[in-house]
Amino acid sequence: MKYYIIAGEASGDLHASNLIKELKKLDADAAFRCWGGDLMAEQGADLVRHYRDLAFMGFFEVLAHINTIAKNIRFCKKELLEFRPDVLILVDYPGFNLRISRFAHEHGIRVFYYISPQLWAWRSSRVKTIKKYVDRMFVILPFEKDFYARYGYDVDFIGHPLLDVISGDTTYPGRKDFLERNHLPDKPLIALLPGSRRQEIRLMLKAMLKAVSSFGEYKFVIAGAPSISPDFYSGITAGISVSIITGQTYDLLRHSEAALVTSGTATLETALMGIPQVVCYKGNFLSYLIAKSVIRVKYISLVNLIMDKEIIRELIQEDLTSQNLRNELKKILDGTERQDIIQSYAGLRAKLGGSGASAKTAGLMIQYLKKNQVIIK
Repeated sequence: MKYYIIAGEASGDLHASNLIKELKKLDADAAFRCWGGDLMAEQGADLVRHYRDLAFMGFFEVLAHINTIAKNIRFCKKELLEFRPDVLILVDYPGFNLRISRFAHEHGIRVFYYISPQLWAWRSSRVKTIKKYVDRMFVILPFEKDFYARYGYDVDFIGHPLLDVISGDTTYPGRKDFLERNHLPDKPLIALLPGSRRQEIRLMLKAMLKAVSSFGEYKFVIAGAPSISPDFYSGITAGISVSIITGQTYDLLRHSEAALVTSGTATLETALMGIPQVVCYKGNFLSYLIAKSVIRVKYISLVNLIMDKEIIRELIQEDLTSQNLRNELKKILDGTERQDIIQSYAGLRAKLGGSGASAKTAGLMIQYLKKNQVIIK
């Protein structure tokens, strides 16, 4: 069968690559064409667009790139008609993907959605679009099945694919090898995860670096995004004693005492690695005001949302000050909060539904395709 997959961010590239791997096990004749990243290409997919050229953060940033986005939509529609896949698989990235879902549906192309947009946080009206144009939705957060059920839409909860990614990564180096490989001093490490998009990194890293001078006994290390040049980070960190390593986020977390993490999937990854963290978020001021007026959830981190309580501290916008950052980091390095967080992570794992998400999703997709089963709208 022919599969067309669209993932617009680094996390989508990761999960889609594992889905491709599992689909190939079940479909020997599978052919993949995709928008995504290097990991999807490594699985043999024909990469049409890289996510680094697709990710725009915030309301005003999107407006500034509206012409580029429109060109991409037109190009994608042309691609779909030429490739004529058996199924279009959308991975999160709702602003773009929901537009494409309608086009595909209207042209007789089956549409599956893997990893739901966060409609429970804002713009729940988009559920109507999904019910109309998406044949099957596969969700990875436990509360999402109930959310969609309230709108009369049945979805498959398949567990969180990060559990497989992290538990399956067994070849990581020991501490000594890791330090030597990356020319790091023999000091306890603090990881900085400022995001994967340039706009995001520029804002978040500047804020995170304010804590460095107060923790001289620790070495701060930035987890560089593979799609971002080291020179970009160096331009922000000039004059500050911090190291940058690329493509080794999980290895860095395993050998860190704590982490400062930009809100997003990285907060969940850090939690599943068992590392105490402080969640940071700061956006364009006008974008933040608009978002604050429409977002309806109590927390911004997936960890707190899944647990339905604050188990890790969130410093958002005006609360992300150098003093608050230092205070919260100190608490998770040597305070009682450190052990409380680590204990709470065990409950988080239990809520995420166990392992095998990618394989389960691939199996269900093949089953639905062979049976020609669709949701009755």
